Amino acid sequence: MQTESQAVHKIRVGSLIAGLNPRTHFDKNEMTELEDSIRVKGVIQPILVRPTDDGGYAVVAGNRRWAAARTVFGEDYEIPVHVKAMSADEADELALIENVLRSDMSPAEEAQAASKILGRCEGSREEAAKRLGWSRSMLDKRLALMNCSDAVRQALIERKITLSHAELLAAAPKARQELVIVKMLEAPSLVPIAQFKAQLESISKSLSAAIFDKTGCAGCPHDSSAQAAMFTEAIGSGHCTNSACYDEKTMAVLEAKKVELSDEFTKVLIVNPGENFTVIKLVAEGALGVGEDQAKACKGCANFGAVISNVPGKIGNTYLSQCFDSACNTLKVAARIAADKEAAKEAAKPATQTPAKSGDKPAKAGEKPAKAAPKTDVTVQTSQRVLDYRVGIWRTALKRELFADPEKNLVMLIAVMMTLGGSNVSTTKMSAAFEKMTGKRPSHGDVGLAATMVTEIDEKTRQQMLSGIVISVIDGVEKSKLPSMLEFLQADIGKHWKLDAEFLNLLTKSEIEAVAVEIGLKDAFGENFYSMLKGKKDEIIKQLLAVEGFEYAGKVPSSMQFKATTSVAA
Repeated sequence: MQTESQAVHKIRVGSLIAGLNPRTHFDKNEMTELEDSIRVKGVIQPILVRPTDDGGYAVVAGNRRWAAARTVFGEDYEIPVHVKAMSADEADELALIENVLRSDMSPAEEAQAASKILGRCEGSREEAAKRLGWSRSMLDKRLALMNCSDAVRQALIERKITLSHAELLAAAPKARQELVIVKMLEAPSLVPIAQFKAQLESISKSLSAAIFDKTGCAGCPHDSSAQAAMFTEAIGSGHCTNSACYDEKTMAVLEAKKVELSDEFTKVLIVNPGENFTVIKLVAEGALGVGEDQAKACKGCANFGAVISNVPGKIGNTYLSQCFDSACNTLKVAARIAADKEAAKEAAKPATQTPAKSGDKPAKAGEKPAKAAPKTDVTVQTSQRVLDYRVGIWRTALKRELFADPEKNLVMLIAVMMTLGGSNVSTTKMSAAFEKMTGKRPSHGDVGLAATMVTEIDEKTRQQMLSGIVISVIDGVEKSKLPSMLEFLQADIGKHWKLDAEFLNLLTKSEIEAVAVEIGLKDAFGENFYSMLKGKKDEIIKQLLAVEGFEYAGKVPSSMQFKATTSVAA
């Protein structure tokens, strides 16, 4: 029996809506040929469509066949389709990849599609190349075309220049590209590649735009001042013709900036041409805002950070408050929009439908109702440093809780043996504990003799040894098992841990800010909180741990809790 995605259906052309088509240019002769073929044979190869939320269908792959069929036969023609359920995002990605695999797609369109696929792969070029079925070198070449100006890419899409021309232009600043492409398209014929390459090589790199120390560039044989007379299209003085040296010095400055920012942000990336879709600006307000509370919470996320540009024309520019998880950001924006809509609905209701609560102030005439705050997700991705640290705290808390409750200790011992076995028990630690409590060295090879020695000790010592078995096991238990053990014990991490310098030193400034907001330390600090955050990290930590009147005990941030639903202790 065929599945829904395999079965061929027929749907009226006029009832379909267009989907994403990465191809923006269609050769008129090719479209005419396609229409002529369809006029004679109809549409033979089914197109791919997906159901939409309103009960209709959207084209995923086969936009040209759909458009040609509508032109030839009109809106009532029933076109063969494969129907496959998928989200809009999945459909867009499938359309991108399906069109890239077609041989007649322009390299510029391939570049734009590849750039979007790279964004969906969170910047992983290896994963993007795999999805596209390309080699890594092929992907890099196409992404390099994204540094072409819009006019250059459009000229390539329309086949007015060749790929070789576009690849050479991609190395030049966009402002220069715009001047060159106008002259190229006005000329009666294209400049031969060899001549064009020679002209562009003379342009090379602008020293005036360099972000590195140019003291050593004076007198260098690669300074364009010494080469201006060699080229017809020479750009005059102030340019470097040794791009490898230029790029190496530039990257050294960018890496230094990255190190400088790493104290403030968990994640700092240098963004190269074509990687623009891998990051998004985190904002609280506006059409793409996540809301004020969520924006504050996001600052503690491992995917919050800063970007340093390595894109021509913007090299060295630093962009702060960036989100590296575009999918998560989209969900947060959607949550804020939904909350705003709900607030608008509530505001539109008659006053009698919403009785005022005791203590509520009546709204003034013309005053806008407050927006409903979207649900804030403070359970964010935590840095590996904190993950490793909190596992140690969890193990300590488990040991203390079990040692203090013999009954639960016995229950946990039985549960551990049923699920994990006894392989985690350390005979060395158990023997050392026995000797420490009794003063007697236990037998390592004779179980019967060891049992006799255990019989001779008092009940309290045996109970302590029993507790020691589980405590010994805990050191070897996988960290993924710890939360359920802590939850069974109803452990309160706040009884075993308190905010200190060791923990705060594991965090970046943005993470420290998020923690301070979450546990109420920001409010306790007062109005100078944000000006204080501009200082050095060690001074920030000292001041945050010395806020007069703030009760540090019991204040546990979500990044230290053993389950996402555990709230911060009041």
